[in-house]
Amino acid sequence: MGFANILDQHDWHGVHETIHATTEADVRAALRAAGRGTWRDFLALISPAAAPFLEQMARTSQRLTRSRFGNTIGLYIPVYLSSKCQNSCVYCGFNVGNRIERRVLTDEEILREVEYVKSHGFDHVLLVTGESDRQVGAEYFAHVLDLVSPHFASISIEVQPLAQGEYEDLRRFGLNTVYIYQETYNRKRYPVYHPHGPKADFDYRLATPERLGNARVHRVGLGCLLGLEDWRVDSSLLALHLRYLEKQYWRTKFSISFPRLRPAAGGFQPDNPISDRELVQLICAYRIFDENVELSLSTRESADFRDHAIPLGITNMSAGSRTDPGGYTTSAQQLAQFDIHDDRPPHAVAAAIRARGYEAVWKDWDRTYSDWAGSDPTCGGEETCDVHLADRP
Repeated sequence: MGFANILDQHDWHGVHETIHATTEADVRAALRAAGRGTWRDFLALISPAAAPFLEQMARTSQRLTRSRFGNTIGLYIPVYLSSKCQNSCVYCGFNVGNRIERRVLTDEEILREVEYVKSHGFDHVLLVTGESDRQVGAEYFAHVLDLVSPHFASISIEVQPLAQGEYEDLRRFGLNTVYIYQETYNRKRYPVYHPHGPKADFDYRLATPERLGNARVHRVGLGCLLGLEDWRVDSSLLALHLRYLEKQYWRTKFSISFPRLRPAAGGFQPDNPISDRELVQLICAYRIFDENVELSLSTRESADFRDHAIPLGITNMSAGSRTDPGGYTTSAQQLAQFDIHDDRPPHAVAAAIRARGYEAVWKDWDRTYSDWAGSDPTCGGEETCDVHLADRP
């Protein structure tokens, strides 16, 4: 069965019409249901009818976030391991058709990147590659996790979809979180953006969070690429996906990211841009819809936007990012996946967080022995378990 069957019961244009038929009364009802709302309430909150309520949505979002997460913003940094890719995604700098020199980092180069990242205070790292199982497959990821896990409290990956058994194996090497974005939930339009390569398989990608849940990966990051299709419809179907996964995999934590299209090699221009004000509305809508989900904002956004978004519901931010392999320690210009927007160094991002009355958290996970964590059913009886410090008694 799975989420694919649920998705196919929702006609794209029908969802669009439902959103745009929302009334002011529907928005007020959704705000009254904050923290316990339905999917229909989420549709109301992202509708054009909700635009006049943005200030009230922001206050509600801030209240719910502080109640659940306190005044903390977790910081992480991506480390790109490879620019090799088999896909032809039209919006991505790693598109296989872009005839630019590519590379896979060696162990020595990876450890230099690790040293740089650690010197800036990070204890949470996101490992990223292009999607190429020929050069960077499950065995490669296991090797890299084994190499870098002694240096970090928490390791996330953003790579091609893998099999359930492969995710289970990677957990043993220290994998904590997997980010997997559907890009767009528009099944009919998906091939326009992903014409060739493994990523062209819509259903295999769509089922990845379910394989992750079955593999008992601790946290799964979801998102759609803002700018490809109508952001309201795509985000509503992502919210539907989130609610399904939370019910099916209650032991797994989930996060939502807001990747807005940025310039990249190939010159793709989005047809459905989302404005800053609309992105604020979307962030607040997710928090009001789900007070427990983590919300992440990357350096795709400008410094000014990110600073103003801190109180709105965001719980995690990247800082000091580069999107090219070896970007932190190699002076030579490399192929980047996309251009970042907020190019401030990590300490400047942390200072901006503190200036708004929040705490920048460089390490929000730790490994504890089973005498404490063994009673937690999410630990599966293993000797150690990754535990979110905010959840500890």
